Amino acid sequence: MELIQNTPDLSAYLAADEIIDHEHPVVRETAVRLAAGVPDSYAYARAAFEFVRDAIPHSQDSGDSRVTWRASDVLELGTGICYAKAHALAALLRAEDIPAALCYQRLAHDDGTGHAVHGLVAVRFNGAWHRQDPRGNKPGVDAQFSLDGERLAWVPDPESNEVDYPVLYAEPHPVVLGALKAASDRPQLWKTLPTAL
Repeated sequence: MELIQNTPDLSAYLAADEIIDHEHPVVRETAVRLAAGVPDSYAYARAAFEFVRDAIPHSQDSGDSRVTWRASDVLELGTGICYAKAHALAALLRAEDIPAALCYQRLAHDDGTGHAVHGLVAVRFNGAWHRQDPRGNKPGVDAQFSLDGERLAWVPDPESNEVDYPVLYAEPHPVVLGALKAASDRPQLWKTLPTAL
């Protein structure tokens, strides 16, 4: 699949905003801590990915009812669903001048009751984008950082109307951000997750 930037301006994938707030002290402090002792930007990107994947539980897995959407809140509170964790990883990458994009999949619910949009991050190295899934591993899910072939949590099944969306967004998709901001808690969010972009 060819990944398509939603803006040709690469600097947009380094920008800070209200959501990917990589100038926030919590994001900066986390980035400095992760960068200490790593030899290069590749190692930093892997460390940032593994930190978000492993040290910040997916709120559905942990039973945390709080809804986070701003990167600094995800890092400070230590919780988030896939979108929020993607925002945190994008902020940590951009904090170290590594271009990062938000991207999405449409996946079927485990119980077969419909679909939901799933959030990912793409990181740019050597002139190419590489999708990563910091959602958090669990039985049956083994996402790994990779610049040599994707190691995502899930591969969409077209027969189940699952989709890889090819667009790389510099900012969160409005449908995703709207659902996060409108939810009072994660159980409510679970009922209002976007089913498509």
